[in-house]
Amino acid sequence: MVTSIQQRTLKKPVEFSGIGLHTGEAVIMSILPAPDNHGYKFQRVDLPGKPIIDADADLVVATKRGTTLENNGARVHTTEHILAALYGCEVDNALIQLTGPEIPILDGSSEAFVEAFERLGYTEQEAPRIYYKLRENIAFEDKDKNIEMLAVPEPDDQFRLTVMVDYCSPVLGTQHASMRRLQDFKEDIAQCRTFVFLKEVKALAKAGLIKGGDLNNAVVLIERPYSEKELQDIAEMVDSKDLQAQADVPGVLNTSPLRYQNEPARHKLLDILGDLALTGKFIQAHILAARPGHAGNVSFAKILKKKMKEEIGKPNLDTNRPSLFDINQIAEMLPHRYPFLMVDKILELDDKSIVGCKNVTVNEPFFQGHFPGNPVMPGVLQVEAMAQVGGIFALQTVDNPENYTTYFMKIDNVKFKKKVIPGDSIVFHLELMSPIRRGLVNMRGRGYVQGDLVSEAEMLAQIVKDR
Repeated sequence: MVTSIQQRTLKKPVEFSGIGLHTGEAVIMSILPAPDNHGYKFQRVDLPGKPIIDADADLVVATKRGTTLENNGARVHTTEHILAALYGCEVDNALIQLTGPEIPILDGSSEAFVEAFERLGYTEQEAPRIYYKLRENIAFEDKDKNIEMLAVPEPDDQFRLTVMVDYCSPVLGTQHASMRRLQDFKEDIAQCRTFVFLKEVKALAKAGLIKGGDLNNAVVLIERPYSEKELQDIAEMVDSKDLQAQADVPGVLNTSPLRYQNEPARHKLLDILGDLALTGKFIQAHILAARPGHAGNVSFAKILKKKMKEEIGKPNLDTNRPSLFDINQIAEMLPHRYPFLMVDKILELDDKSIVGCKNVTVNEPFFQGHFPGNPVMPGVLQVEAMAQVGGIFALQTVDNPENYTTYFMKIDNVKFKKKVIPGDSIVFHLELMSPIRRGLVNMRGRGYVQGDLVSEAEMLAQIVKDR
């Protein structure tokens, strides 16, 4: 049967309180369940009119040490950790209400958010989850910041992340981290904290940032020996009473050790996840990133979002990919046999559409008479091949499909755009025009050769159980 993963939201509201890392302002954040297709939205309940800010890459206005969104003059800072938690827990819809301008930093990770979500549980919704399956490589490079990012198709339809960080630092060195599937986020990534080099602290404080930063919400890396006076000066600047290097953890200026040897690289992975959530879809691809930061993450998210818009309604016509069903499996589903079995492979299938392929060869028996010396595939047989692809879709909606047959009831709006000749491969893309009711399947089909539309039709068929 055709199945889909449903959207979900939180079962109950949950509340967090704390201070913002950069603004230092106290804030209460409430995360509420939201309806189907709502997505992630922030709401500044402390401002007149309680404005809403969509979690949208196009609304990013700043990426200095965090991702800031703005809409109609209302801003929300440091959005990446809560968005990573929602995305990593596969929550599709949530309303994030704030009494201040910034997400509470808590311990600098997403751990508290994830623990609360898992404790409260989730509610499955009616709408199917919205995925974006990458079809081709997409690259991004920022030569000035030495950032490289690459998205490649993932054959298992998973979301994978691989990160490399290299700050040319004797403390951090080169680190790698990876997440093989989205479900690994909760155990392997969520608890990794944000980090900063001690040499950066003065500059960040002078820039009006990290007003809420301390050793409880960030990993501070010490890149060289500091005198007690230097540490005291920095401590006064960031209003910290206890700032001293730990002798048994070289390079870490914290009262708690690193949670992972590569915690900084894992946190960069967390940041990427939160920033890519701004695309609005669950991505099926492998993302590789070298020396990433919020600016690069958001630029890459915008590229992906633009690509998503361009591909809306367009089928993937690539035939050089693994088949979902081969000819032997197709023969088990359809009653047709030579010379009337006209589907060679099925490439995609979901709850609303199907993509199948017919390879046209000169050995087709109809070419003997249609036409001698000028072989052209009859249009009526193109429609038949299209209908057989639709028949496979229809049979996948019932249990024990081998006990059913599909029959044509009506064909409308048939058009032929270009002739099909031996050597062509027709890729058929069929979509449901209305929900299946009482065994009636109404689909719109289009046939393509090398990306060009060659035929189209609207077809109505009925699924009938064999006696």
